[in-house]
Amino acid sequence: MSETFATNLSPDRIRALIVDARALILDVDGTLAETEEAHRQAFNTAFAGAGLDWHWDRPAYKELLRVAGGKERIRAFDHARDGQPSVLSDSQIAELHQIKTRLYAELITEGGCPLRPGIRALLDAARRRGQPLAIATTTSRDNIDVLLSASLGKDWEQWFAAIVAGDEVTRKKPAPDVYLKVLSKLNLPAQECLAIEDSGIGLAAAIGAGIPVLISRSAYFSDDDFSGAACTIDDFTEVASALANESEA
Repeated sequence: MSETFATNLSPDRIRALIVDARALILDVDGTLAETEEAHRQAFNTAFAGAGLDWHWDRPAYKELLRVAGGKERIRAFDHARDGQPSVLSDSQIAELHQIKTRLYAELITEGGCPLRPGIRALLDAARRRGQPLAIATTTSRDNIDVLLSASLGKDWEQWFAAIVAGDEVTRKKPAPDVYLKVLSKLNLPAQECLAIEDSGIGLAAAIGAGIPVLISRSAYFSDDDFSGAACTIDDFTEVASALANESEA
C-alpha cells in the first residue's frame, strides 16, 4: 500500500521525488489551500438567497465532493433528494452556481484562505530551480484567480507554465482530461512529471493520464484510498525545510 511506503519516506527522499520531476502539476482545492469550507458556506448562502431549503452540512458535503464540479454537485443533489422531483433546470443551476462563485470570491477576498503549510516553499523552490509549474483542476478559472491573487499576487499566472481549469475540458476528474491537456501544453512525457493531489478522484485522474502522484492529505479527503500514489504525506511542512536547504547548499 502506498500509505505504508510513504510513511517510511524521509523528507529528503520526498524532496528528491519532487526535484527529479521535469514539471510539477498541482490541483487547487484541498491541495494548494483548504478551500472546501469556503465553498460549502458559499453554496449554503446561495441556496438560502434563492429560497431553497437546502443546507449542506460537513458530512453531506464530504459525500457531494465525490461529484466533481460545482454545477454537477448541485444537479446531483437536486436529483437525489429522497425521491423528490428535481426543482432546478440546467439554466437555473448555472445561475445559482454563478451566484455561489461570486459569494465564494467575496469570502476569499474578505477573509483570505492561506496556502497549506509548506506549499509556498514548494512553489518558491521550484521557481528557483527553473522547474515548470502547472495547474490541473476541476474548479473554475475565476475561483483559481481569486484564491491565487490573494496568495501569490495579481501576477500569479506568470508562476505557471500551463493552467487548465475544469470548465476547459469536456470531462472533469476522475477523468484524465485536465491532466492530458496540461501535458499537451507542457509538451512533456507523463511519467517524467509529478502530480500533486489531495483526493482519490484527483489520484485517479492523474494516474489515468500516466502521471506519478504525490498525495498531500486534506481535511475532506484524508481517509480516501490512495493506493497507487507514489507517496502520501500529511502536508509539506517537513519537506519545506529540505526544499529551503537547496538554496543554502
